[in-house]
Amino acid sequence: MSLKLELPTLQSWSCHNCSGCCRQHAIEVTEEERQRILDQNWTAADGVTGPVVVPMGGIFRRGHRLAHQADGACVFLDEKGLCRIHARFGEAAKPLACRIYPFAFHPTAKGVTVSLRFSCPSVVANKGKPVQDRRGELLGLAKAVVPEQLVEPLPPRISTKESVDWKDFARFVAALDAGFAETGTPFVQKLWRTLTWIDLIGQAQFGALKGNRIGEFLDLIVQSARMDVAELPTVLASPSKLNAMQFRLLVGQYARKDTFAADRSLRGRLRMLRASWSFARGKGNLPALQEGFREVPFAAVESVAGTLAPDAEEIFTRYFRVKIQGLHFCGPAYYDVPLVEGFQSLALVFPAVMWLSRWLAASAERGEFTTDDVARALAVADHHHGYSPLFGSRAFRRRVRLLAAAGDIAKLCLQYGG
Repeated sequence: MSLKLELPTLQSWSCHNCSGCCRQHAIEVTEEERQRILDQNWTAADGVTGPVVVPMGGIFRRGHRLAHQADGACVFLDEKGLCRIHARFGEAAKPLACRIYPFAFHPTAKGVTVSLRFSCPSVVANKGKPVQDRRGELLGLAKAVVPEQLVEPLPPRISTKESVDWKDFARFVAALDAGFAETGTPFVQKLWRTLTWIDLIGQAQFGALKGNRIGEFLDLIVQSARMDVAELPTVLASPSKLNAMQFRLLVGQYARKDTFAADRSLRGRLRMLRASWSFARGKGNLPALQEGFREVPFAAVESVAGTLAPDAEEIFTRYFRVKIQGLHFCGPAYYDVPLVEGFQSLALVFPAVMWLSRWLAASAERGEFTTDDVARALAVADHHHGYSPLFGSRAFRRRVRLLAAAGDIAKLCLQYGG
């Protein structure tokens, strides 16, 4: 298949050596990469002690990953926050997983779309070189990621019962992107409108609709949603107690520190079980799940005020458009879920991040959240979104469907949208 790249149009990125990625991720290596690293003969004189590659996986899926230091950092991270492999042998000697971060590559009919992971603070801040100017570099990485013999993949399903060809699938993606590209409309309103017509898509049967008729259908329901959500309601019923609990459990999953460094002992597992119980109850104190999220009362989080500043709206708009343009929310890039369910899951990132932003503010004993809180909370949440196995589980998907069926995703977006 062709390796023509489709790049995000509004994102910049350069590495600023924060070393966060070298502390957050378990880097799986191929057998070839494992042997190459072993052949590099790292010793204590190089600042590397202990094993450099360790086993991972269970009985039915054995593999290897880079080892880590006691504080959770990669075994090759030096005291300056730089990679020892890179410094000694060059970037090409690093594992492919390290070289491609924070980019993500997804094959389509036209070639390969490129998305980015907002777990990188520089991606959130839109700092560095425009991604459009990295075409040559990204093409080289895409060739390393996408198998040369790969045949054209099937497009993601639209819903559990409906599928279209790639050309018509692109019409749905373009409609999603256009909704967030609109200027002069509050982000929450754009999100609400999109959820409104996405819900209709989930109920629709396309039958013989193809090509221009699909386009006309999309135009009709998008315009209908615009009229239905001409302005945001000032008063809205809250989600049911059951769905409020489901949302808190979802937030708790985003807030977890689920890396190799997580405590997987019996004590650690019991601690996570108690944390889940705390989120289910929604009373008492929140568990301190990772740095920055202190043990504070649930009531303190709910009492934090604030409104989305223009720069925070820009972050969310860019986040949604990059994920949509890169197909980083459905299909093989997101647990193979259909477009409708994938977007509903993506939409839930917004209220979850806003809740986490309030938790950060409450942890710092502030009564209002800031854009910095939003940026940090988004980096925490996107570390998991599309990558943690929990988010592709039946339980998580059932939670998303439950909230969507009750119309509570839109309610949560308004409730926590500032």
